[in-house]
Amino acid sequence: MYYLGCPMDMDKTDRYTVADISLASEGALRVDWARARMPVLNALREEAMESKPLAGMRVAGCLHVTKETAVLIETIAAAGAEISWSGCNPLSTQDDVAAWLASEGYSVHAWHGQSTEDFYWCIDKTLEFKPTLTLDDGADLIVRVHGDRSEFADGVIGGTEETTTGVHRLRAMGKAGDLRYPVIAVNDAITKWDFDNVYGTGQSTLDGILRATSVLIAGKTFVVAGYGHCGRGLAMRAKGMGANVIITEVDPLPALRAVMDGFRVMEMDEAASLGDIFCTATGMKDIIVKRHFESMRDGAIVSNTGHYDCEINIEDLKSLTNDIRTIRDNNDEYTLGDGRRIYLLADGRLVNLAAAEGHPSEVMDMSFANQYLALVRLAQEGGSLSNDVHDISNQQDSDLATTKLATMGMSIDSLTPEQIAYLDDYTAGT
Repeated sequence: MYYLGCPMDMDKTDRYTVADISLASEGALRVDWARARMPVLNALREEAMESKPLAGMRVAGCLHVTKETAVLIETIAAAGAEISWSGCNPLSTQDDVAAWLASEGYSVHAWHGQSTEDFYWCIDKTLEFKPTLTLDDGADLIVRVHGDRSEFADGVIGGTEETTTGVHRLRAMGKAGDLRYPVIAVNDAITKWDFDNVYGTGQSTLDGILRATSVLIAGKTFVVAGYGHCGRGLAMRAKGMGANVIITEVDPLPALRAVMDGFRVMEMDEAASLGDIFCTATGMKDIIVKRHFESMRDGAIVSNTGHYDCEINIEDLKSLTNDIRTIRDNNDEYTLGDGRRIYLLADGRLVNLAAAEGHPSEVMDMSFANQYLALVRLAQEGGSLSNDVHDISNQQDSDLATTKLATMGMSIDSLTPEQIAYLDDYTAGT
């Protein structure tokens, strides 16, 4: 039942809409845990408390409401900005963290288990305070501002985007001339996708699969669709746990890379009959469709770690199904007409966030540091940037990596003046 577009059983005020505000104390413990493992963001927050680089800014965020996100929100607020937040996936919100944010005075509209109507209602609520900056994970908020809620676009100085899928959407919008404000591609920072996408996705996806199934990975045939940064990280971790990994791809370059990394590469039509566990990581729709389900083994486990739930064609699976039952949280058993059983995890949504807690805090430290610094840049330069997708600077990547190494107790060598001169000395030879 809905009241003004919001489910009646939510805890709500004009400022927040959460599942259960009494969970705030549990959320506080989660946030404490994350904060203790995000030293780069902590250092930026301490600096921001003095300099207030986001003073006067109003930030609308659409990003998974997790313990790590809470630390990012604290940092943005410490920099002087007002904030309103929604989750970027119907199943990824940690209700105790949302409750803690609400109890701390932040504006947040998010809960686990949203419908599509809920999801967009929450995004619209974050836009009501007329943001000057937007922060996105998947580009749903930005697309909303450019579509159904375009009345808010004129007040926005700029935005950020954290996912590969979202950046692809926004680059297409920029190419078409449809972007109404500049967007910084946080996802494309080396300190984001070479760490968050690879190590974060790899570990958290397996975490989600294990929480939903409790199966032994060793000895299983594990099919990873897509060998980009996310797929590569997942394949590495599955191999490390003893799985026999198969990669499917449409691009010859990552496919060749997968072969050189020691994996079998084949078409999904062939892999479908061999796999015990499947996970899509492509950002493309219809990766696993009817003909693949028709050839899967009894007991096959199917999951997705891409941002949207369209990679697995669930309607095709349902068309083959006689019975559906929930075996355990985030694990539905589909019994096909011939008696074979296929297990779909987390309704085909991001298994690492819907069935687990998302990426570990340590790796999100760098990703969210990039988000924060991108907002600061937009607050300072957004008015002079073209309405297109912009990359972060190499210097920012280098600085963040240096800081992260220092927090880990690591140090690296420095070039001597003679070595620096040698770099540009074209006369030097044998």
